[in-house]
Amino acid sequence: MDIKASKKAVYAWVAAILILIALLLVISGCGANNSTDDTTEAISLNQVGEYSGAPYVYLNNNMPYFTDEEKENTKPFENYSSLDDLGRCGVAFANIYKELMPTEERGPIGQIKPSGWHTVKYNGIIDGNYLYNRCHLIGYQLTGENANELNLITGTRYLNTEGMEGFENTVGDYVAETENHVLYRVTPLFEGADLVAKGVEIEAWSVEDKGAGICFNVFCYNVQPGIEIDYATGESRIADSTSKQASLFASDSEPGREETNNDAQTEEVRTYILNVNTKKFHLPTCSSVDCMSDKNKREVESTINEIKAQGYTPCSRCLGR
Repeated sequence: MDIKASKKAVYAWVAAILILIALLLVISGCGANNSTDDTTEAISLNQVGEYSGAPYVYLNNNMPYFTDEEKENTKPFENYSSLDDLGRCGVAFANIYKELMPTEERGPIGQIKPSGWHTVKYNGIIDGNYLYNRCHLIGYQLTGENANELNLITGTRYLNTEGMEGFENTVGDYVAETENHVLYRVTPLFEGADLVAKGVEIEAWSVEDKGAGICFNVFCYNVQPGIEIDYATGESRIADSTSKQASLFASDSEPGREETNNDAQTEEVRTYILNVNTKKFHLPTCSSVDCMSDKNKREVESTINEIKAQGYTPCSRCLGR
């Protein structure tokens, strides 16, 4: 073999080895952009324990699960998981920095309906009356993300104000004062195919001072004292103080017919279907809705009393009134 042929053979071997190394890097994920879609949950629900009266509990001795490499990152970023097949949010992960924080007032978010969303009102039982808020996983004050469906879950008023808000304020105040970076990760935890999360894990770590300013790992419960929630669907009812084992719906109810004998439920804001021809109103699950023509059908979010005041009467099949 002459020298030129020998050199060509060597170059070919080197090229083949380089291609093989590149393929191995791609397969292993090295060099790829980080994505929260590949982030696994740091905890499972069985590690958290049942709600016992406190809005949150500390996890892992209050230490977040960030890697050593992540704890040294001073590059701002925001990552939000894609919605899963049930339309549920996943992990939201950001490195909070002053430049990410909003400089204008928050806009409307009512057009977003997270998984399990219901507009429900319990006057006199809940502060603000409404059971659910559209809860930002990463608070608006931290990144300016507002009507982002990847960052909004169906959360109780209690979760929002008693659980998450205090931690968001602490981080926001720290960043504004020091202009340091804070790693901030929020993981909503769902049980099985539930549409409403049982709660969220929040982890935070201040980078420049190595956690001296901000360091916590908590689980905030998505509950509302005095209200029972069906996490599978988002339906709710006033808690029965005489029986902890009471089901969400009466056992003798007809299929698809919700128990609505509690007077307080007449003031709940919920979704109803109006038949403008017959002047009847129905639950969306009522079989009569399927028989309506589109021109006679109208969807509203209101209370039973408000609809009655407009001259409508409840369907005896699905509402029994």
